[in-house]
Amino acid sequence: MALENIRVLLVEDDPVFRRLVADFLDSRGAQITEADDGVLGLAQFKLRPFDVVLADLSMPNMGGLDMLRAIYLLDPSITSIVISAGGVMADVVEALRIGASDYLVKPLDDLFVIEQSIRHCLQLTEPATSFENSSAVDSQLSGFDELTRAEFEDNLRLLNQNTEAARHLQQQLFPASEVQYPKACLQYGLFKHEDVSAFFIDSTMVGASHLVFYMAHFHPENNQAALASVLLRSLVNHKLKAFRNGQSQTVIEPFTMLGYLNERLLKSGLNITADIIYIVVELTHYRAAIAKAGQGLRCYIRNQEGLTPLALAETLQLGLLEWSRPSSQFRTLSPGESLCIATSLPAHRNGLIQNRFDGLVCSQTIPPGGYVQVAF
Repeated sequence: MALENIRVLLVEDDPVFRRLVADFLDSRGAQITEADDGVLGLAQFKLRPFDVVLADLSMPNMGGLDMLRAIYLLDPSITSIVISAGGVMADVVEALRIGASDYLVKPLDDLFVIEQSIRHCLQLTEPATSFENSSAVDSQLSGFDELTRAEFEDNLRLLNQNTEAARHLQQQLFPASEVQYPKACLQYGLFKHEDVSAFFIDSTMVGASHLVFYMAHFHPENNQAALASVLLRSLVNHKLKAFRNGQSQTVIEPFTMLGYLNERLLKSGLNITADIIYIVVELTHYRAAIAKAGQGLRCYIRNQEGLTPLALAETLQLGLLEWSRPSSQFRTLSPGESLCIATSLPAHRNGLIQNRFDGLVCSQTIPPGGYVQVAF
Protein backbone atom coordinates (compact mmCIF):
# COMPACT_ATOMS: atom_id res chain seq x y z
CA MET A 1 0.00 0.00 0.00
CA ALA A 2 1.01 3.64 -0.50
CA LEU A 3 1.97 4.29 3.17
CA GLU A 4 2.66 0.71 4.20
CA ASN A 5 4.26 0.46 7.66
CA ILE A 6 4.70 4.23 8.01
CA ARG A 7 4.30 4.97 11.73
CA VAL A 8 2.18 8.09 12.26
CA LEU A 9 1.47 9.86 15.54
CA LEU A 10 -1.82 11.73 14.96
CA VAL A 11 -2.46 14.44 17.58
CA GLU A 12 -5.84 16.11 17.07
CA ASP A 13 -8.46 17.23 19.60
CA ASP A 14 -11.44 17.11 17.20
CA PRO A 15 -12.65 13.49 17.53
CA VAL A 16 -14.57 13.48 14.24
CA PHE A 17 -11.71 14.85 12.17
CA ARG A 18 -9.21 12.64 14.00
CA ARG A 19 -11.27 9.54 13.23
CA LEU A 20 -11.60 10.49 9.55
CA VAL A 21 -7.86 11.05 9.18
CA ALA A 22 -6.96 7.92 11.15
CA ASP A 23 -9.29 5.72 9.07
CA PHE A 24 -7.98 7.18 5.84
CA LEU A 25 -4.31 6.73 6.74
CA ASP A 26 -5.03 3.23 8.02
CA SER A 27 -6.64 2.39 4.65
CA ARG A 28 -3.42 3.56 2.99
CA GLY A 29 -1.34 1.13 5.07
CA ALA A 30 -0.02 3.46 7.79
CA GLN A 31 0.26 2.43 11.44
CA ILE A 32 -1.66 5.04 13.43
CA THR A 33 -1.32 6.07 17.08
CA GLU A 34 -3.85 8.67 18.21
CA ALA A 35 -3.80 11.34 20.91
CA ASP A 36 -6.32 14.11 21.58
CA ASP A 37 -4.02 16.76 23.06
CA GLY A 38 -0.37 17.71 23.25
CA VAL A 39 0.23 16.16 26.66
CA LEU A 40 -0.96 12.74 25.51
CA GLY A 41 0.81 13.16 22.16
CA LEU A 42 4.12 13.80 23.92
CA ALA A 43 3.55 10.81 26.20
CA GLN A 44 2.92 8.56 23.18
CA PHE A 45 6.04 9.89 21.46
CA LYS A 46 8.13 8.86 24.46
CA LEU A 47 6.78 5.29 24.34
CA ARG A 48 7.64 4.23 20.79
CA PRO A 49 9.35 5.41 17.58
CA PHE A 50 7.44 7.19 14.82
CA ASP A 51 8.22 8.16 11.25
CA VAL A 52 6.05 11.27 11.24
CA VAL A 53 4.04 13.40 13.66
CA LEU A 54 0.81 14.91 12.32
CA ALA A 55 -0.40 17.55 14.79
CA ASP A 56 -3.08 20.20 15.11
CA LEU A 57 -1.71 23.52 16.33
CA SER A 58 -4.70 24.50 18.48
CA MET A 59 -5.37 21.98 21.24
CA PRO A 60 -6.21 22.08 24.96
CA ASN A 61 -3.74 21.25 27.77
CA MET A 62 -0.71 21.55 25.49
CA GLY A 63 -0.91 23.11 22.03
CA GLY A 64 0.82 21.78 18.97
CA LEU A 65 3.71 24.26 19.11
CA ASP A 66 4.63 23.44 22.70
CA MET A 67 4.34 19.73 22.00
CA LEU A 68 6.59 19.98 18.95
CA ARG A 69 9.20 21.94 20.89
CA ALA A 70 9.30 19.14 23.46
CA ILE A 71 9.38 16.45 20.77
CA TYR A 72 12.27 18.10 18.93
CA LEU A 73 14.29 18.14 22.14
CA LEU A 74 13.85 14.36 22.25
CA ASP A 75 14.43 13.75 18.53
CA PRO A 76 15.53 16.72 16.37
CA SER A 77 15.34 14.58 13.21
CA ILE A 78 11.64 13.64 13.49
CA THR A 79 9.44 14.65 10.56
CA SER A 80 6.37 16.67 11.55
CA ILE A 81 3.41 18.11 9.65
CA VAL A 82 1.17 20.69 11.31
CA ILE A 83 -2.50 21.41 10.73
CA SER A 84 -3.91 24.91 11.17
CA ALA A 85 -7.62 25.65 11.39
CA GLY A 86 -7.71 29.30 12.36
CA GLY A 87 -5.43 30.77 9.72
CA VAL A 88 -3.00 31.95 12.41
CA MET A 89 -0.09 32.28 10.04
CA ALA A 90 2.34 33.32 12.78
CA ASP A 91 1.86 29.92 14.48
CA VAL A 92 2.39 28.14 11.17
CA VAL A 93 5.57 30.07 10.49
CA GLU A 94 6.84 29.40 14.02
CA ALA A 95 6.14 25.68 13.61
CA LEU A 96 8.19 25.70 10.40
CA ARG A 97 10.97 27.56 12.18
CA ILE A 98 11.27 25.07 15.03
CA GLY A 99 11.47 22.19 12.55
CA ALA A 100 8.10 21.24 11.01
CA SER A 101 8.39 20.00 7.44
CA ASP A 102 5.02 21.08 6.04
CA TYR A 103 1.63 22.48 6.99
CA LEU A 104 -1.97 21.83 6.00
CA VAL A 105 -5.00 24.07 6.42
CA LYS A 106 -8.48 22.99 7.49
CA PRO A 107 -10.90 22.29 6.00
CA LEU A 108 -9.21 19.68 3.82
CA ASP A 109 -11.25 19.08 0.67
CA ASP A 110 -9.33 15.90 -0.11
CA LEU A 111 -7.64 13.68 2.49
CA PHE A 112 -5.19 12.54 -0.16
CA VAL A 113 -3.40 15.85 0.45
CA ILE A 114 -2.29 14.38 3.80
CA GLU A 115 -0.83 11.34 2.09
CA GLN A 116 0.91 13.54 -0.46
CA SER A 117 2.44 15.65 2.30
CA ILE A 118 3.68 12.58 4.19
CA ARG A 119 5.16 11.12 1.03
CA HIS A 120 6.85 14.39 0.14
CA CYS A 121 8.28 14.96 3.63
CA LEU A 122 9.57 11.40 3.93
CA GLN A 123 10.80 11.49 0.31
CA LEU A 124 8.88 8.33 -0.58
CA THR A 125 8.61 7.18 -4.19
CA GLU A 126 5.29 8.06 -5.79
CA PRO A 127 2.88 5.15 -6.32
CA ALA A 128 1.91 4.16 -9.86
CA THR A 129 -1.48 5.84 -9.50
CA SER A 130 -0.38 9.28 -8.47
CA PHE A 131 -2.69 12.12 -7.54
CA GLU A 132 -0.85 14.83 -9.43
CA ASN A 133 -4.02 15.85 -11.25
CA SER A 134 -6.00 16.41 -8.07
CA SER A 135 -6.82 20.07 -7.54
CA ALA A 136 -6.11 19.58 -3.84
CA VAL A 137 -2.57 18.33 -4.44
CA ASP A 138 -0.13 20.30 -6.53
CA SER A 139 3.34 20.08 -5.09
CA GLN A 140 4.87 21.35 -8.33
CA LEU A 141 3.30 24.76 -7.78
CA SER A 142 5.11 25.30 -4.48
CA GLY A 143 7.44 28.11 -5.61
CA PHE A 144 6.97 29.40 -2.09
CA ASP A 145 8.38 26.27 -0.45
CA GLU A 146 6.30 25.81 2.73
CA LEU A 147 3.55 28.12 1.43
CA THR A 148 1.16 26.41 -0.99
CA ARG A 149 -0.11 28.46 -3.92
CA ALA A 150 -3.78 28.08 -2.97
CA GLU A 151 -3.19 29.19 0.62
CA PHE A 152 -0.96 32.02 -0.55
CA GLU A 153 -3.60 33.33 -2.96
CA ASP A 154 -6.36 32.96 -0.36
CA ASN A 155 -4.37 35.02 2.11
CA LEU A 156 -3.61 37.63 -0.54
CA ARG A 157 -7.31 38.08 -1.30
CA LEU A 158 -8.11 38.30 2.41
CA LEU A 159 -5.40 40.84 3.14
CA ASN A 160 -6.32 43.07 0.22
CA GLN A 161 -9.90 43.17 1.46
CA ASN A 162 -9.23 43.50 5.17
CA THR A 163 -6.60 45.90 6.46
CA GLU A 164 -7.15 44.77 10.05
CA ALA A 165 -6.43 41.17 9.08
CA ALA A 166 -3.22 42.27 7.38
CA ARG A 167 -2.16 44.30 10.41
CA HIS A 168 -2.88 41.43 12.79
CA LEU A 169 -1.04 38.91 10.63
CA GLN A 170 2.11 41.00 10.35
CA GLN A 171 2.02 42.11 13.99
CA GLN A 172 2.38 38.49 15.09
CA LEU A 173 5.59 38.08 13.08
CA PHE A 174 7.56 40.86 14.76
CA PRO A 175 9.72 39.86 17.72
CA ALA A 176 9.87 41.65 21.07
CA SER A 177 11.84 44.90 21.02
CA GLU A 178 14.75 43.05 22.64
CA VAL A 179 15.77 39.44 21.95
CA GLN A 180 18.53 37.83 24.01
CA TYR A 181 20.71 35.20 22.32
CA PRO A 182 23.50 33.23 24.02
CA LYS A 183 26.22 35.66 22.86
CA ALA A 184 24.25 38.55 21.40
CA CYS A 185 21.36 40.91 22.01
CA LEU A 186 19.08 42.15 19.22
CA GLN A 187 17.14 45.40 19.64
CA TYR A 188 15.18 47.45 17.16
CA GLY A 189 12.97 50.44 16.60
CA LEU A 190 10.60 50.39 13.64
CA PHE A 191 8.05 53.06 12.83
CA LYS A 192 4.94 52.97 10.66
CA HIS A 193 2.18 55.40 9.71
CA GLU A 194 -0.29 52.85 8.34
CA ASP A 195 -1.68 49.62 9.80
CA VAL A 196 0.82 47.52 7.85
CA SER A 197 4.55 48.18 7.95
CA ALA A 198 6.43 48.15 4.66
CA PHE A 199 9.55 47.34 6.72
CA PHE A 200 10.26 43.97 8.32
CA ILE A 201 12.99 42.62 10.60
CA ASP A 202 13.72 39.08 11.73
CA SER A 203 16.48 37.05 13.40
CA THR A 204 17.25 33.46 14.32
CA MET A 205 20.06 31.26 15.60
CA VAL A 206 21.38 28.73 13.09
CA GLY A 207 22.89 25.91 15.06
CA ALA A 208 24.92 26.91 18.10
CA SER A 209 27.38 29.26 16.43
CA HIS A 210 25.64 31.43 13.81
CA LEU A 211 23.22 34.31 14.26
CA VAL A 212 21.19 35.48 11.25
CA PHE A 213 19.37 38.81 11.16
CA TYR A 214 18.00 40.95 8.36
CA MET A 215 15.91 44.00 7.58
CA ALA A 216 13.75 44.38 4.47
CA HIS A 217 11.74 47.19 2.88
CA PHE A 218 8.92 46.09 0.57
CA HIS A 219 7.56 47.97 -2.44
CA PRO A 220 4.76 48.89 -3.03
CA GLU A 221 3.96 49.93 0.52
CA ASN A 222 0.50 48.39 0.93
CA ASN A 223 -1.25 45.43 2.55
CA GLN A 224 0.72 42.97 0.44
CA ALA A 225 3.73 43.81 2.62
CA ALA A 226 2.13 41.67 5.32
CA LEU A 227 2.06 38.62 3.07
CA ALA A 228 5.55 39.43 1.79
CA SER A 229 6.73 39.36 5.41
CA VAL A 230 5.24 35.88 5.83
CA LEU A 231 6.80 34.73 2.57
CA LEU A 232 10.25 36.09 3.43
CA ARG A 233 10.26 34.50 6.86
CA SER A 234 8.97 31.21 5.45
CA LEU A 235 11.73 31.14 2.83
CA VAL A 236 14.37 31.71 5.50
CA ASN A 237 12.75 28.91 7.52
CA HIS A 238 13.02 26.60 4.53
CA LYS A 239 16.78 27.08 4.32
CA LEU A 240 17.07 26.90 8.10
CA LYS A 241 15.41 23.48 8.01
CA ALA A 242 17.71 22.39 5.18
CA PHE A 243 20.71 23.42 7.29
CA ARG A 244 19.45 21.41 10.25
CA ASN A 245 19.02 18.38 8.02
CA GLY A 246 22.54 18.73 6.67
CA GLN A 247 21.29 19.49 3.16
CA SER A 248 22.32 23.11 2.61
CA GLN A 249 24.54 25.91 3.96
CA THR A 250 22.60 28.63 2.12
CA VAL A 251 21.01 30.18 5.22
CA ILE A 252 24.48 31.14 6.54
CA GLU A 253 25.76 32.31 3.13
CA PRO A 254 24.27 35.81 2.58
CA PHE A 255 25.42 36.12 -1.04
CA THR A 256 23.77 32.83 -2.01
CA MET A 257 20.74 33.48 0.19
CA LEU A 258 19.79 36.69 -1.58
CA GLY A 259 19.95 34.92 -4.93
CA TYR A 260 17.55 32.31 -3.58
CA LEU A 261 15.20 34.96 -2.17
CA ASN A 262 15.17 36.84 -5.47
CA GLU A 263 14.23 33.70 -7.37
CA ARG A 264 11.37 32.95 -5.00
CA LEU A 265 10.06 36.52 -4.99
CA LEU A 266 9.93 36.41 -8.78
CA LYS A 267 8.00 33.14 -8.69
CA SER A 268 5.58 34.32 -6.01
CA GLY A 269 3.49 36.43 -8.38
CA LEU A 270 3.19 39.15 -5.76
CA ASN A 271 4.87 41.79 -7.95
CA ILE A 272 6.70 42.98 -4.85
CA THR A 273 10.31 44.12 -4.76
CA ALA A 274 12.47 44.46 -1.67
CA ASP A 275 15.50 46.29 -0.39
CA ILE A 276 17.25 44.00 2.08
CA ILE A 277 20.41 43.65 4.13
CA TYR A 278 21.06 40.09 5.32
CA ILE A 279 23.78 39.44 7.91
CA VAL A 280 25.26 36.26 9.35
CA VAL A 281 27.57 36.43 12.36
CA GLU A 282 29.74 33.47 13.33
CA LEU A 283 29.71 33.82 17.11
CA THR A 284 32.93 31.97 17.93
CA HIS A 285 35.24 34.49 16.24
CA TYR A 286 32.63 37.22 15.59
CA ARG A 287 33.05 37.16 11.85
CA ALA A 288 30.22 38.81 9.93
CA ALA A 289 29.16 38.14 6.34
CA ILE A 290 26.89 40.84 4.92
CA ALA A 291 24.93 41.05 1.67
CA LYS A 292 22.78 43.88 0.36
CA ALA A 293 20.20 44.30 -2.39
CA GLY A 294 18.55 47.59 -3.23
CA GLN A 295 19.32 51.15 -2.23
CA GLY A 296 17.32 52.26 0.80
CA LEU A 297 19.09 50.49 3.69
CA ARG A 298 22.53 50.97 5.17
CA CYS A 299 24.75 48.85 7.38
CA TYR A 300 26.81 50.36 10.21
CA ILE A 301 29.48 49.34 12.69
CA ARG A 302 28.80 50.93 16.06
CA ASN A 303 31.38 51.48 18.78
CA GLN A 304 32.29 54.12 21.35
CA GLU A 305 33.16 56.56 18.59
CA GLY A 306 29.70 56.36 16.99
CA LEU A 307 28.33 54.92 13.76
CA THR A 308 30.61 54.01 10.86
CA PRO A 309 28.87 53.09 7.57
CA LEU A 310 30.13 50.00 5.77
CA ALA A 311 30.84 50.34 2.06
CA LEU A 312 28.14 48.29 0.34
CA ALA A 313 27.36 49.28 -3.22
CA GLU A 314 23.78 49.93 -4.26
CA THR A 315 22.23 47.25 -6.46
CA LEU A 316 18.83 46.44 -7.92
CA GLN A 317 16.08 45.39 -5.54
CA LEU A 318 15.12 41.75 -5.08
CA GLY A 319 12.15 40.67 -7.15
CA LEU A 320 13.34 42.15 -10.44
CA LEU A 321 13.99 39.88 -13.40
CA GLU A 322 17.19 41.75 -14.28
CA TRP A 323 18.60 41.43 -10.72
CA SER A 324 21.87 39.53 -10.85
CA ARG A 325 23.90 39.74 -7.65
CA PRO A 326 24.11 41.54 -4.31
CA SER A 327 26.91 43.63 -2.93
CA SER A 328 28.71 41.95 -0.05
CA GLN A 329 31.33 42.44 2.63
CA PHE A 330 33.08 40.40 5.30
CA ARG A 331 34.07 41.87 8.64
CA THR A 332 35.62 40.62 11.88
CA LEU A 333 34.13 42.54 14.80
CA SER A 334 36.32 44.00 17.51
CA PRO A 335 35.33 43.84 21.20
CA GLY A 336 32.61 46.35 21.96
CA GLU A 337 31.44 46.72 18.37
CA SER A 338 27.82 46.25 17.28
CA LEU A 339 26.27 45.71 13.86
CA CYS A 340 23.34 47.89 12.77
CA ILE A 341 20.98 48.13 9.82
CA ALA A 342 19.00 51.33 9.30
CA THR A 343 17.30 53.46 6.72
CA SER A 344 19.19 56.52 5.54
CA LEU A 345 16.82 59.07 7.11
CA PRO A 346 18.31 61.35 9.81
CA ALA A 347 15.38 60.66 12.18
CA HIS A 348 16.19 56.96 12.19
CA ARG A 349 19.91 57.47 12.51
CA ASN A 350 19.29 59.74 15.50
CA GLY A 351 16.95 57.22 17.09
CA LEU A 352 19.62 54.54 16.75
CA ILE A 353 22.26 56.78 18.31
CA GLN A 354 19.86 57.61 21.17
CA ASN A 355 19.12 53.90 21.79
CA ARG A 356 15.38 54.22 21.16
CA PHE A 357 14.61 50.52 20.91
CA ASP A 358 10.83 50.37 21.33
CA GLY A 359 10.02 47.65 18.81
CA LEU A 360 7.26 48.29 16.29
CA VAL A 361 5.61 51.69 16.86
CA CYS A 362 2.80 53.46 15.04
CA SER A 363 3.83 57.11 14.88
CA GLN A 364 2.69 60.02 12.75
CA THR A 365 5.70 62.17 13.66
CA ILE A 366 8.56 59.81 12.73
CA PRO A 367 8.94 58.71 9.08
CA PRO A 368 8.26 55.05 8.29
CA GLY A 369 11.33 52.86 8.62
CA GLY A 370 13.80 52.37 11.43
CA TYR A 371 16.77 50.33 12.53
CA VAL A 372 17.95 47.12 14.13
CA GLN A 373 21.09 46.58 16.23
CA VAL A 374 22.88 43.44 17.35
CA ALA A 375 25.33 43.91 20.22
CA PHE A 376 27.81 41.23 21.22
